[in-house]
Amino acid sequence: MIIGVIALFCLVSSTPVIAADVAKIGVISFDQILKESSAGKMTQQQLKTKGKELQEKLKKGKEELEEMSKSFEREALVLSPEKKKEKEREFRIRVNDLKKMQKDFATELKQMEISLINQIQKDIFEIAEKMGKDEGYLMIMEKKTAGIIYIPDQVDITDAVIEKYNAKTSKTQ
Repeated sequence: MIIGVIALFCLVSSTPVIAADVAKIGVISFDQILKESSAGKMTQQQLKTKGKELQEKLKKGKEELEEMSKSFEREALVLSPEKKKEKEREFRIRVNDLKKMQKDFATELKQMEISLINQIQKDIFEIAEKMGKDEGYLMIMEKKTAGIIYIPDQVDITDAVIEKYNAKTSKTQ
């Protein structure tokens, strides 16, 4: 009898816990935001434009180097040994300069990409934090970094975040 009363007490006292609301959890996909948001598309376009600009500069440098090589080949027979060594040295310096330029361009492009993506990430986190507070989320996670393998579609709030982000970026432009 005492066991029955204790069991009944436990059952009655745990009812509010059983009937409690389910925690509201949201998940966003930063990759999807980069691909679909207007700011993400603009960032991709900026990177593509800058990449083409840098590629053109490299192409011009390579063409100058090829012209220098052809010129050296034509003049090689009539140049004095000292002039020949000087031209070879000049050519090596230009090759090294071109390699350094290529490395610098790659670094510049990567830094630009990191800077632009960090700004988008900062904006998205602010929006997600505001959504979390305003809409009563217990937790909002980023899909990839959280290691999420499966989520039901109703938990994914990426589209809502993109919508709010597009609205925010259109106001600032």
